Amino acid sequence: MKKLIVVLFVLVSAAAFSQNDAKRITQYNVENKVAIQGYDPVAYFKENKAIKGKNEVTATYMGITYKFSSVANKEVFLKNPAGFEPQYGGWCAYAMGSNAEKVEINPETFKITDGKLYLFYNAYFNNTLKSWNKDQANLKTKADVNWKKIYK
Repeated sequence: MKKLIVVLFVLVSAAAFSQNDAKRITQYNVENKVAIQGYDPVAYFKENKAIKGKNEVTATYMGITYKFSSVANKEVFLKNPAGFEPQYGGWCAYAMGSNAEKVEINPETFKITDGKLYLFYNAYFNNTLKSWNKDQANLKTKADVNWKKIYK
């Protein structure tokens, strides 16, 4: 009986995780299941710059693949994957706060605040990081609420 319960628990857990993975893939800003347009999430924190990851150095966390510029960064990520994921599924933080919209980002336009990575749209003379900086507290509060509505 105990074995049957354990098997059922494992099957139910696997189904729940795969549903969550599928939800993340559809709601997060990914292309071919790859996040941050292939940029290394750990490099933002360790080197304070955007660095492209390598195709041969990857890790998958809850259905989403991240690329890394080094094996060392991959190992750091694997110790705390959630701590390195960008906020709001990798969508533009400003757009999430101002309009509750999922807007593409420029992975080289970012900000780390309170140990969290925020990414921004930056094209056609519109750098939304500048707008975010003018009203960060208010926009962050709104973005947090809006993301919870989008990613239920």
